[in-house]
Amino acid sequence: MSAPLPELVAVPVLRIPVAIWARTQEHIDELLREFTLIAAQLRDRPGGADVPVRLIQLVQDLTEDYGGLNTDQEDRLAKAADAGLAEIDLVYQIPREAAVACRHLQEMLDEADAYCLDGEHLLTLATPMELNRFRRWFLEEFVRQLDGAAPTPWPDYQG
Repeated sequence: MSAPLPELVAVPVLRIPVAIWARTQEHIDELLREFTLIAAQLRDRPGGADVPVRLIQLVQDLTEDYGGLNTDQEDRLAKAADAGLAEIDLVYQIPREAAVACRHLQEMLDEADAYCLDGEHLLTLATPMELNRFRRWFLEEFVRQLDGAAPTPWPDYQG
């Protein structure tokens, strides 16, 4: 017998700036591509040579835990970008427990940025300030609303 599906909560994310989302997505995709290459190298060279153990774990966590989430909404955002829309409203249906995952994802992306800034193990540049601010707003929207707060549209975000 399968486990019951978790109750889903509607989380509206309002006035998403499509161009900023697209640049943020490109940056995250670039980081994940580099992580995928590192993971492939680690499979070929057990022990990871001089790559820090925490970076190895970060590569595995980001690629395994967060790849392919919310594909329907990502498709709508990509279509909005292709159409040249300035902004879009989306409603995500997610389990209440997703707040923990959102916090964890933000922490991991911050940690990845620290490795990017270090410049020793990654070629990808750290997330630019505007994209980092957007990423924080986006993930905080899920955490805040799952805790009962009202949506905060992007133009009203003070973070």
